[in-house]
Amino acid sequence: MTAAISGLPPADGWTVDDLYALPDDGVRRELIDGALHVSPSPTSVHQVIAMRLGVLLEQTCPEHLFVSQANDVELSPNRMFIPDVLVTTFEAARRRTGSFLADEVVLVAEIVSPGSQSVDRVLKPALYAKAGIPHYWLIETDGGLTVQTYRLNGDAEAYEPSGTFTDVVSTDSPWPIEIPVAALRPRNL
Repeated sequence: MTAAISGLPPADGWTVDDLYALPDDGVRRELIDGALHVSPSPTSVHQVIAMRLGVLLEQTCPEHLFVSQANDVELSPNRMFIPDVLVTTFEAARRRTGSFLADEVVLVAEIVSPGSQSVDRVLKPALYAKAGIPHYWLIETDGGLTVQTYRLNGDAEAYEPSGTFTDVVSTDSPWPIEIPVAALRPRNL
């Protein structure tokens, strides 16, 4: 009997397959080294920032890439995260499963929330880098909006800072991008 059917956690830890066997009940589940992590639904401000970032990235995204929000990214059989915004290959997006493998993902962006600070600032970038995802963006919302961009140093399996932006995100990679940070801010804030 699988863990999903029995309702008990597997003795040797959860796998991505175990998560997919669970009912589609709208619960946001991520997997960290076989440990199930359930996070609350994002706030409305968080969702607006993610939506606006996705739209702004999509406007300049090259044809061979695809921008999406809140899809599963499988880093390994016992690691899966749901980034706030992601850019994947168009070929992978054509499969339309809503789940991507790490080697199909070009960029992940996480918006820091009060309950996700350590995970978004430390754990996720370390594991995204280990999985080989080339670009990581971290959006801080405390005290105004700040976008920090990182590029993978493949030899070190770690990210290196490539910019900190409070006015305009300006980068040449993964494609030339110019995004006014104020355009990410929800109206009336």
